[in-house]
Amino acid sequence: MAVGALAGIGAGGRPALARTTRPLFEPTDLELEDNGVVEVDLQIGGIRSQGPWRAVMPDFELDVGLLPGLELDLDGAYAVEGPAAGPFSFDHAAPDSLWPCAKLGVYDAHDGPTGRGLAVGVQVGPKLPVAAGAHGIGVESLLLVGGALRHFHAVVNVGGFVEPAPSAGAQRPAGLEVGLDLAQGLDAAEVFCVTGELSAVRFVSSDPNQLLATAGVTWSAFESLDLSVTGLLGFMAGSDKYGVLLGVSPKLRVFGGKGQPASSRQEAMR
Repeated sequence: MAVGALAGIGAGGRPALARTTRPLFEPTDLELEDNGVVEVDLQIGGIRSQGPWRAVMPDFELDVGLLPGLELDLDGAYAVEGPAAGPFSFDHAAPDSLWPCAKLGVYDAHDGPTGRGLAVGVQVGPKLPVAAGAHGIGVESLLLVGGALRHFHAVVNVGGFVEPAPSAGAQRPAGLEVGLDLAQGLDAAEVFCVTGELSAVRFVSSDPNQLLATAGVTWSAFESLDLSVTGLLGFMAGSDKYGVLLGVSPKLRVFGGKGQPASSRQEAMR
């Protein structure tokens, strides 16, 4: 896989080093792609951790709609991190675990006249070690409960995880996670949307706990292309301190059906 190949490349030929803490939990939504539609969600930017800066290039999510209410996702990130002290330099690679998973919608009710909706889903899959020295296969699962009121959408995430060990014999990061994904459309067609996330992780391993908030704006520039800018702020020892990410999310129908896929916000209104 591409991330696995990149994980072995550091600046100046140095080997990649495993992340010393579990990557930040990013709450997800309950958008499920139509049969045959592929969406690629890419984010790039800079993040200041509790120690060095990290250049994210990219944080990615690949979603493939297979059946009504079922999509396959591939979640991961590749970054270059600086040294713990001194000015930033391309010191070493810092790839996150790769998460191939299935997202399944188990309940969906929507009242068109009032714009109210309720949906329930699950997302589960293994966590694969791609960083140099990482060891073992982990797992992550989430229960997703979403609600909508006209142009406002909210999804609660509750779950748990066990990450691959950062090195052979090392303790595996493991814990419970809870998050909230929010979106408010600013116009009738939701071409512009304000987004926000709040996430927390309580570790059962010895890793420091995490609490993170994000806020951003999404623009549906075309029928099947979203652009976004997101800022993040961390509040606990295990969280990154702050950062900014730029996002691009194209969609493409690769099989089944006809026509262009709708944007994320347009799909959420159905």
